Amino acid sequence: MMSNTFGRILRLTTFGESHGPAIGGVLDGFPADISIDFNRIRHQLARRRPGQSAVTTARTEADEPEFLSGVFEGKSTGAPIAFLIRNADKRSTDYDELRQVFRPGHADETYTAKYGHRDHRGGGRSSARETANWVLAGALAAHLLPDVRVMAYTCQIGDIRLPADAVFSPDDIDKYPTRMPHPIASSSAEELIADLKEQGDSVGGKVAVRVIGLPAGLGEPIFDKLHARLAHAMMTINATRAFEIGSGTRAASMRGSEHNDMPADSQTFATNHSGGVLGGISSGRELAFEVTFKPTASIAKEQKALDAEGNVVDLAVRGRHDPCVVPRAVPVVEAMTWLVLADFYLLNRIHTLY
Repeated sequence: MMSNTFGRILRLTTFGESHGPAIGGVLDGFPADISIDFNRIRHQLARRRPGQSAVTTARTEADEPEFLSGVFEGKSTGAPIAFLIRNADKRSTDYDELRQVFRPGHADETYTAKYGHRDHRGGGRSSARETANWVLAGALAAHLLPDVRVMAYTCQIGDIRLPADAVFSPDDIDKYPTRMPHPIASSSAEELIADLKEQGDSVGGKVAVRVIGLPAGLGEPIFDKLHARLAHAMMTINATRAFEIGSGTRAASMRGSEHNDMPADSQTFATNHSGGVLGGISSGRELAFEVTFKPTASIAKEQKALDAEGNVVDLAVRGRHDPCVVPRAVPVVEAMTWLVLADFYLLNRIHTLY
């Protein structure tokens, strides 16, 4: 299996399966002499971990990281940072009937077509369990840009949207199980998720990201545009279906005179349709994008499925699954944003040497 590495200068290589003994990774290219905030890392992992609320899967994992190399006396050494996260709460027998059945909406069929032999327990390598590695690595990457703030939050679940005029701070996001920082909208979304969970169904939604304090000049002009790398990172996350920066798909119905961002004065702009990126390079203004997630594919509601022999069978997926992936996807989106930004930051440092 190839393509287990992400990044150019700051390179993350990961390993592990959902029901194996552990998952983990190696983050290479991380500079030396950086003081590591281990509490920040644990906090971010806790935001992603399963079993944190009624709107997430009931699987319980401590997600306590073990650092194997690259960190000494609380600081990075410049060597590859290797880490491990053990899998503790596994119920592999929940997946016995899926050994010869392809779950609708999953990678079972395509992994079998590509590799011929797959780990059917919780999806194996295709499981979102893998994203714990990314959250840990993203929390490390955030150390390299201390003056930049990345704020990810839920802006939609089903047809319930965060009001456009909602005012909130980063601290408000985690006050709500849905991570939709609005009391009425979040309550409505919780009710929707609970109702669908009772029906054995699921729902999708969107995560919005705002990056504040990002300097101008990050990104490469042709094949490594900042927004292209962000799209790559976000579309890598399990269950993603769309990435939109700035005006996104709304740009299709706009005029050029509407879409061009006009300065309000010498310091501010009246709009941000560009999303903070021009020509593939950060403009120094707020970086803004949204990521769309599909409904969770593993549902208890009975559906039609194909087995390995090509027969149509009835299937109700057992096991413990998120009725909506969006709340736990928020820290994953945040982490992948940090990995992209830190990678470009290090690339710019190389540019200044030549």
